[in-house]
Amino acid sequence: MREKSSKVLVLCDTEEEYAQLMTEFMKKRKNLPWELHTYTNVQDMLSVEKQEVEMLVVSESDYEPELQSLCPKRLVILNESGVMKWENLFYVDKYQEAEEIVKQLLGLYMEIADIQLPILRTNRRTVFIGNYSPVRRCMQTSFAITMSLLLAEKHPTLYLNFEHYAGSGELLPDMQTLDMADLLYFLNAQKDKFRLRLQTILKRRGNLAYIPPMKSGQNLLTVTAAEWMELLTKIEELEEYEYVILDLSESMQGLFEILRMCTKVYTLTREDRIAQGKLLQYEQILALYEYGDILGKTKRLSLSHIRKLPEELEQLTKGDMAELVKGLIQDIEEHGGKEERWNIQI
Repeated sequence: MREKSSKVLVLCDTEEEYAQLMTEFMKKRKNLPWELHTYTNVQDMLSVEKQEVEMLVVSESDYEPELQSLCPKRLVILNESGVMKWENLFYVDKYQEAEEIVKQLLGLYMEIADIQLPILRTNRRTVFIGNYSPVRRCMQTSFAITMSLLLAEKHPTLYLNFEHYAGSGELLPDMQTLDMADLLYFLNAQKDKFRLRLQTILKRRGNLAYIPPMKSGQNLLTVTAAEWMELLTKIEELEEYEYVILDLSESMQGLFEILRMCTKVYTLTREDRIAQGKLLQYEQILALYEYGDILGKTKRLSLSHIRKLPEELEQLTKGDMAELVKGLIQDIEEHGGKEERWNIQI
């Protein structure tokens, strides 16, 4: 018999293959707030589950009023017909991506959760890698995404975009998708549930985790430096990511403070006179405002030899830029985050 304090999600679906696949997917997810019990027979579930459960998730075709005897705090129907047949119940579309189902279940759970998800200490050190250049059209975002995708092949990696216009349509949220602005709201309003809220917002491209950038770049201007620092500190405290790649811009407050907390900084530039002038002015401002330590861990790169980039994100892991980035990653892994100063023109 389980302890009364256990938080249990019961999944019941007589479609055995679906129940098995959903169970396997959920068990692979780290830090879900429940112990998962799965059944493919309603009567078996009723005979075993005698105590109150946090959430009962049952397929539409298997629902019957008798299930209310389990006194679930939240009863969710996996909707198969598209029709909400019963009032006062919650519905999640059954036939959609498993990732979306889990996010919606977490969202429903947030409304009744009375405890913070326990933090499993891993002693994992998070390395923040900053990408910032005062020079426009220097391929900064393509470079940052390439590094993120390649790092994610071997390390838990999170990509965050702070540019006014994120540029990559494949990472941009639609109007219904939660994004960075929503995460900041939850950070301010529900600090004790941040870990769970993050899980409802995270998206993935292969192994890479990312938070969709703000739909409107104007929102970036209103976020204070303290709020950005609190967000990054909170992410570090989760101990879930070895690397966090920051795609930064001057559209945000506290840019220099964020660059200062990074272990490495990559500044992409071009070779023309105006680009070099902007870079010189940027470095002079850093020195003037006593942020010279940022220059000490900055690697300056020119990618003038790269004429064309792949159209698909996954293809960024191949080609000339990918080969360059692989060398940089090898250096990061070998030196363990030791600060150095490079100036490379390629």
